[in-house]
Order: sequence, then structure tokens, then C-alpha cells
Amino acid sequence: MAISKYYTLPPIPEGLEGLAELGLDLRWSWSHKSDILWEQIDSELWEITRNPWLILQSVSETCLKALKEKKSFREELQKQVEQHNQYLKDTSWFSKTYGKSDLTIAYLSMEFGLSESLPIYSGGLGILAGDVLKTASDLGVPVVGVGLLYQQGYFRQVINSEGKQLEYYPYNDPSQLPILPVRDKDGQWLHVNVQFPGRVVKLRVWEARVGRVKLYLLDSNDPENGPADQCITAELYGGGNEMRLQQEMVLGIGGWKLLSVLGIKAQVCHLNEGHAALAVIERARMFAKESKLPFDVALEATKGGNVFTTHTPVAAGFDRFAPSLVYQYLKGYADRIDIGIEGLLDLGRENPGDNSEPLNMAYLAVRGSGVINAVSRLHGQVSRGIFANLFPRWPESEIPVTHVTNGVHVPSWDSETADKLWTNACGKDRWVGTLETIEPCLKKVPDETLWNFRNEGRKHLVEYARERLARQLEASGASDEKIFHARDILNPDVFTIGFARRFAEYKRPNLLIRDPERLKALLLNNERPVQIIIAGKAHPHDNRGKAMIAAWTNFIRQSNSRSHAVFLADYDMSLAEHLVQGVDLWINTPRRPWEASGTSGMKVLVNGGINLSELDGWWAEAYKPEVGWALGDRCEHGNDINYDACEANQLYRLLEEEIVPSFYDRNSKGIPVGWVSKIRSSMAELTPQFSSNRMLREYVEKLYLPSLSTFLDRVDNNAAKSISLCELKKTIQESFSKIHFGEVDFSSKDGQYYYKVPVFFEGINPDGIAVQLYADPVDGQEHEIYNMTRGEQINADKNGYFFKIELPAKRKISDYTPRVVPLFNSEVKPIETNQILWKK
Repeated sequence: MAISKYYTLPPIPEGLEGLAELGLDLRWSWSHKSDILWEQIDSELWEITRNPWLILQSVSETCLKALKEKKSFREELQKQVEQHNQYLKDTSWFSKTYGKSDLTIAYLSMEFGLSESLPIYSGGLGILAGDVLKTASDLGVPVVGVGLLYQQGYFRQVINSEGKQLEYYPYNDPSQLPILPVRDKDGQWLHVNVQFPGRVVKLRVWEARVGRVKLYLLDSNDPENGPADQCITAELYGGGNEMRLQQEMVLGIGGWKLLSVLGIKAQVCHLNEGHAALAVIERARMFAKESKLPFDVALEATKGGNVFTTHTPVAAGFDRFAPSLVYQYLKGYADRIDIGIEGLLDLGRENPGDNSEPLNMAYLAVRGSGVINAVSRLHGQVSRGIFANLFPRWPESEIPVTHVTNGVHVPSWDSETADKLWTNACGKDRWVGTLETIEPCLKKVPDETLWNFRNEGRKHLVEYARERLARQLEASGASDEKIFHARDILNPDVFTIGFARRFAEYKRPNLLIRDPERLKALLLNNERPVQIIIAGKAHPHDNRGKAMIAAWTNFIRQSNSRSHAVFLADYDMSLAEHLVQGVDLWINTPRRPWEASGTSGMKVLVNGGINLSELDGWWAEAYKPEVGWALGDRCEHGNDINYDACEANQLYRLLEEEIVPSFYDRNSKGIPVGWVSKIRSSMAELTPQFSSNRMLREYVEKLYLPSLSTFLDRVDNNAAKSISLCELKKTIQESFSKIHFGEVDFSSKDGQYYYKVPVFFEGINPDGIAVQLYADPVDGQEHEIYNMTRGEQINADKNGYFFKIELPAKRKISDYTPRVVPLFNSEVKPIETNQILWKK
């Protein structure tokens, strides 16, 4: 496919053409080498927007002609273009490690957070997706992103004079975004069509460049669509359930169609949450059509190449659609693909055949994928509990959900000062390799260097917060006096806390103001003052979240803490970047286990910030006393108000007795040695561990490459193995219930157990069945599973055999229970069938 010319730019003089090349590639959002160019073109617009593409659209021809005459500018531009081209050509980690590979990964996500200049994200899910694409570019992992281009995106927040949140939806003019239309070989704007009830919705295709990676975005705002259909991609997470289903049809069905139209043959399809689950259906439909195979065979063939990442810590968070709505929008589609609407619904139901049950998109993703993963170790445990109802009678520890703990794209979040410190300590290519040398190199940095670096970060944050608050007050119509005083708030030498996230009840954003007088005493302490910067949005329909924002703004106004506490409105990537680069302490207070992973605290690591967090998500893995502080007791307490009070007291106590004193406990050189020790350990040990470099390499090694192998195996020889697999599953489904046990015979001698049990298989071939002895885990250990050996046949009519085992008598014999499970390629795989039989 050819990309259109830069139709929105003024004529660029000869010799400056490289500006368009650099401005269109979102690599500038994490590689800041070219910042010097944009600052010279329009320093004020650059400071406000950080959008090179918009700067190029706004600049006058006169300015460009003047820049052409500046030798230093031309030389800098040439150097930046050469370095950019070299980056694109350099041998990457993936090519060094795997050489030429058949692997291509399609990464489908409802949102992508790449830069504030492309506002098609709302929060953590999108920021993670953006970090995945950036990391794929750095490591050379062959990923293609697919998402939606929203006309308005997520709402913009304003705090009014009463301290309340207001929502606004400014229009995203595509011509001002760093994207271009995709055109076909004839120069026509590429479209993808998706069938809706009684009509076809045309989707325009756009492309964003993310270094080596392409992100394709679908947009329904085409004049050939009706007014309602033009608004399908109007708002991210806007509208009701019907709008959500329409968007998920566009993403799942339209997204996979798009790859086909572009000629991209993705072997692995990665669903970033269940929003894109319909892609597994469209993928199977297309394979069935190409291979002239039934849909059920095509689904078995393609599911091996599908990876589903769940980010949801509670079952209520899954998208569900009423059968009537699914009938309205998908019946025609399902009828055309040899599955029927009830067959499609059943793939997304806990109880197939229950006509009243809605379509659950996470369940559809589970049944259509070969691999399911959660986003932290604890979230893996939680998710196995959430999906246990799809695998009845299976032990929770064997529910087929693994985990890959999230990480962040470090170069996107480090400050300029941090980048220099890390480069001096660990080299400029530290985040594009395998990270082994980072910890020992960083630990050699002297105390004084680390402390000066932290002071510099805090100073820049205070300067930014003052200016942003002044602009915020101007927008809300505040008096000149308030605006003037905004530029005097905060102190660059004072201990600074950052607290920024979505304002939702389970995140407990108001835990810190549960006792306002106690917090006020902390902030206004003359000897050891504290200051805090708060930011975050509440969902437009979440009145409780909005009330929490109002409570914070009221506290700031009424407690004489204006110079020590500030709420910065419209939490976006730019604000997040400045916060994580400057705060001394990052606080996170979710109710365990409702923070699936959380990544905001990871972003402070590279910048020398320290975490105080609930032992939930990633912090449950990362925490030890040398790297930060922890809230909670690693137990779940639900909505217990009394426990909230207990944790609030723990939060205050830690700040009063440990954290703040540690920051102000200085040696003769004015350095807080204990604090700096935590900085060093946190930076050196946790930054590489919770980087997206580690995360994406783990995805490649643990999930993508095995999925590629499974997919290629299943589609080989016109999907011969998939055909056999379908036949095997049908046999198991029809006959497994006929299997039964006889009476168990066991004895004990010389510290050994001797176990013998007859099993009658009736019409099933026992070669494809395992008989096992199982014991539940105890004392935090793994469960025990022993394969029993098939012995002599005992009843030919009933296809019966004795199964035997000898094992050490380390536990009570009553701890062990025989069970029968199907085998797939000699392995027990609950993801293939949920059948299991236990001896009663």
C-alpha cells in the first residue's frame, strides 16, 4: 500500500524535506534528539503541544525559508534524519536472536496511548498498548497495531470554580494528528466494509508510524455513512451498550478484514482485552473460506494463533451484550459463516444453550484463543478464579491462565536528566538489549550524583506544576490574583508526593484525606514540610468518583494548604510524564486485588521516585523493604470500611514515622543517605524488571513463538491436525460421561503407598486419556499430580483397565484422589476441553 503525500503541510523548501519524515514518525515521543528542531521552528507551540506534525502544519513559508538559510539548522536536520534512518536499519534484538522468522503479530486494542498529540486513549490499557508498539519498534519485534481513530476520543477535564469536574469533547481534526490516510495502488483512500443490519458501514483507514512499527486506525466518519454510523468512532467508551457493540464489531471484524486487505498475514493475533474478541470469529471465517473447511475446523486451526490478555480484576468488568442486541447486529453475519447466531452466542456464554445468557466478550476470547494471560502474578491467581466457571471441577491452579507482568517503555517516561544519568552509567543502548548489565552499572552511581539528579527532577516538576496550574486557573475564569499566586505554589526543596490515577471507588483516592487534620499537619510541618500534587479523572457517569475529586479540591481550598497541595486538571500523558519525572514518592491505594497490574508506579522507577503502594498488582511482586514501602497485609478485605480506616492509619503512620523523616535525615553533605540507598536499589533492581523490554521479550518467548508453532502445525496440510482435533473433541464430548471408576484398592508398606484403581472407558480409546492421582496444594506448595500406569485389561466389553502407581507416603492417603482427563498431544490441556472426571 502507498501512503499519500503530506497534503496538509505548507510547501517545504528543498533541503528541509526531512522535517516531514521526522514529524510524522511518533518515535519523537520517546527519542528526544530532534526536540531541538521543533523548538527552533516554534518554541511556544512546541512547549504547549509537543506535536511536531502540528508545528509543521502551522509554520509559515517565510519561517521555513529563513530556517533553510541557517546552516546550523540544516546540519542538525541532516544529522537527525541520518540517525533516524540508521535506527530503522539497525539490527534489532529480535533479528539477532531469531534471524528470519515467519512471525507477524497483529495487536488489536480499543485504545493506544502513544502521545498526547494522538489522543485516542483513556488510561492504563491504552498506555500499555502504546508502550508495546514503542518497545516492538526498539526490539524489532514484528508487531502491527490495529485500533480505532476517535473523532473526540476520551473527554477532557476542567475543574470549575467550585472544584467540580466538567467534561468536554473537543474534535480531533485528523489533519492535525500525526497520521496519514492509507491509499491503495490506484491512489484511492483505502476503506474496509463491515456489514451492519440492513447496511454496510464504510471504514476509512489511517496509518500512524511508530518507528519500525505501523499502527492502523479505522474511522467510521465517512460521508457515505449515515449520521449515526459516522458517530460509531466518535467517543472512546462513550454511548451505551449498543454503541459499544458497534465499536467492537468495527475493531474485531473490521480490524481483521483490514489486515487481509493490506496483505498482512499475521500468524499471531493478540487481543488486548476482550473488546476485539470478534476478531477470532472473523479470522476463523476467513480461514474457512480460503481453505474450504467447516467453521468449527477453521476455529480450531486459528485459535492456536490467538493470544488473549485480560486486564480485568473483577468479572463485572467484562463487556456483556444482551442476546436481543447480538441478534440484531450479528445474526446475518453468523448465519453466513456456518455457525448460526446461537452458536456464536454459546461461544461467549458460561452455559452454552442458555438462551437468556448474554454474550460475554471475555468468554468469547477465552474460547477462541490458545493462550490466556493475566498482567501480574497476583492477577493471574485472580483471573483463574474469575474464569473457573468455564472449567467446572478443575482445580483453580490448573485453570489455563498464565501471566506476563506488565512493564513500561522506559525511554518514554525518563526525564532528560535521568536519560543522561543512565547513559553515563549503563550506555545509550541499554533498553534495546537483554538488560543483564543494568543493575550492577547503576549501583555504582555515587550518592551525591543520585541526590543532585533527584533535586533537579523535583525542581523541573515544581516549575511545570506552577505554569500548568496558572493556565488551569485562567481557563476556569479565576481572578488575576489567584493566577499570579499559582506561580508561587510548591517549593523545589520540599518532599513531594505524587498521586494521580482514575478516580474510582476501588482505587480509594481519598484514603489520604480520611483524616484531613492529620494530613494538614503533615503538609504544614515547619521542620519537615510535605507537598502533594494530585491529578485524575472520574468517568463522566461516575458521580462517586466526581465527588472524590470535589473532596480533594475542597480540602485544598479550606485547609490553608494551597501552597502545599495542588490538583492539576486534565490528567494526560504530558502531565503524567512530568509527575513521574519529579516526585519523590508515588502513592497508590487500590483495594487488593482490584489493581490488575498498575503501571503508574513503574514509571517513577527510572526517575528515582520511590513507591508507597498497596501490596497489589505489580507491587505485590516488586516490594521488599530496600526498594520502598507497602500498605496492607497481602489479604483481601473487600469493601470493609473498618479496614479502610486501618489502612488510612497505616498510611499516615508510615509517612509520619518513616518516610518523611528518612527524606529529611541528612548527613554532613546534606544528603539523606538512607533515602538515596532506597533510590539506588529501586532504580537498579526494579527499572529493568518492570520495563516493557522485559515484558515484550517474555511475550515473544513464552506466548508468541509457541502460538506461532501451534498455529503453523494446525494449518499445515490443509489443517489435517485441526480436522482430527475436531473429531477427537466431538468424541470426548459425546462419550466422556460414560467413563467410570471401579473400587479403589490401596495399601501402605515400608513408607510407600500402592494405589490401584479400575477405569472403564466404554467407547473411548484409552490411549488419549490420562488417569492421574491428584492432591491439593498445602503450605503454599504446588499441587501434586502423578500419572498412573495402565495395566491389564479387566473387562473387554466395557473397555476396562487397571491403573497403578507407587509413591512415597509423605501425606495422608486420603489427600489423594484419582481423576481422568483427556490428552492432547500427550499433554493435559484444559484450554482444549473442560472435561474432567473425579473418583467420588
